[in-house]
Amino acid sequence: MRIATVNVNGIRAAHRRGFGDWLATRGCDVVTLQEVRCPVDQLPDDAFGDYESAYDAGQLAGRNGVAVLTKVPPLAVRTWSVADPDRPLPRALRTHATEGRYVEVDLADAPVTVASLYLPKGGLPAHLQDPKRMREAPDGGAKYERKMAFLAGFARHLGAARRRAAAEGREFLLTGDLNVAHTRLDVANWRRSNQVEGFLPEEREWIAAQLSPRTLVDVVRRLHPDVEGPYSWWSWLGRAYERDAGWRIDYHLATPALARAAVVAVVDREHDGVRLSDHAPVVVDYDF
Repeated sequence: MRIATVNVNGIRAAHRRGFGDWLATRGCDVVTLQEVRCPVDQLPDDAFGDYESAYDAGQLAGRNGVAVLTKVPPLAVRTWSVADPDRPLPRALRTHATEGRYVEVDLADAPVTVASLYLPKGGLPAHLQDPKRMREAPDGGAKYERKMAFLAGFARHLGAARRRAAAEGREFLLTGDLNVAHTRLDVANWRRSNQVEGFLPEEREWIAAQLSPRTLVDVVRRLHPDVEGPYSWWSWLGRAYERDAGWRIDYHLATPALARAAVVAVVDREHDGVRLSDHAPVVVDYDF
């Protein structure tokens, strides 16, 4: 089973760069998307080919939006925008319910639940904000506090989702853009990034707390234990892409049995010589 995740940074822009052809030819069974940034009625013609789509665009115009594409219609689809009394959201996530940040499906052709997450980028805490070094006006740490609250709430949500899947005899796979790089191997210029959002010590500690041999495993790092990267995001600025000065912030986090079934993990940096987005698809083959 081939599963890919990609932050498309706007599905319409990605289509202009060749996403439709990549999707049609890559042979994925499941593809999860983040930052689709498009209402359903404005999707490009034949946006997802012959895939079924579980889609939550959210209510923020031109922002966010997630999807899970499957070859076989899923058994169940769950999003935060549709309240489920049996699966209440933690309080910290309720303000994000209509933002198009999370969708999960129960696959029909394998005992696996697959989720797509677009985690907030966040910002710097107030004490690290220096107007002379910031592109945006200081916000007193508001974006940082919002992200940290999201992380705390999502940790509870993630644990509950994993346990429910196990109770139903299903493996669990969280994919998506987590906007956090875990270790020094996940950022090309890690020395310069220690005081940058996405690589703050408390963010990295949060990632570490979600991982263990008994709960969730970072599949790409398991298959590439000692390499720098493979990176999945590069700034459009400068020559970051050409120099491979990137970040690894797009993940497959799988329950242990599913992680052990992963045999190949690659990053599709380009398709026919063209970048589909500032992120690249992270594609994993599971012998499951």
